[in-house]
Amino acid sequence: MRTAGLQDKQDKQKEIDFFDAHAASAEYDVFTPQANARLIAAFVRLSELPRGSRVADLGCGSGVFTELLRREGYASVGLDISPRLVALGRSKYPDLELIEGDAENLPFDSESLDGVLLSGLVHHFPNPRRLITEVRRVLKPGGRFVGFDPNRMNPFMWLYRDRASPFYSSAGVTENERPILAWRVADMFRDQRFRVRTDYLAGLAYRYVASQRTRALLPIYNFIDNTVFNIGIMRPFRPFVLISGEKLQ
Repeated sequence: MRTAGLQDKQDKQKEIDFFDAHAASAEYDVFTPQANARLIAAFVRLSELPRGSRVADLGCGSGVFTELLRREGYASVGLDISPRLVALGRSKYPDLELIEGDAENLPFDSESLDGVLLSGLVHHFPNPRRLITEVRRVLKPGGRFVGFDPNRMNPFMWLYRDRASPFYSSAGVTENERPILAWRVADMFRDQRFRVRTDYLAGLAYRYVASQRTRALLPIYNFIDNTVFNIGIMRPFRPFVLISGEKLQ
């Protein structure tokens, strides 16, 4: 892993501009409600946190997952860098605590949270070490995190979303984004004294992508994802990586 330089830093203004531009469209909730429910079920299963735990949803967007966490009985708070998405979330869920902020400079006290959900967030950081350091800071000893991100080992994610692919499309993503390798991100969390495990998830049906041409192919993709990648031997190639862990002393 090379030393972090300018090329490794997240361009925060590009993140803000991109997601502010999408705040006017409810269509930017990319997953189906069933897929959202599966991701929250994964958080419940992997974190093993009791109901009532204080959980921050980082990269919360308009608060969909923050609200689902609240319905599961957690004391949830959402944080996102896009002021317009946060405003949209507050209008949709007026009783929900949603905060505008930067995940690399979290506005939470040290050791104040029981859990953190990284909502498709890690892959927005060319080098997520600062993010991971902040997650460790705000978690209590024994606190848990769960994150989900696109898997670079999945052929569809690599072909469509990896800059090394000849078929890479920049439609619907920021310049900061890239699919992740599970082992690489897991090692970064271990470096910050987390006990870490990885898993993989298939069958998360998309309802929206930015490219109209690709959108027409979504039923085919969703079918292949649900049938082929749920086979046991395809586990490391499933579209999404689940990384979870516990903060050690």
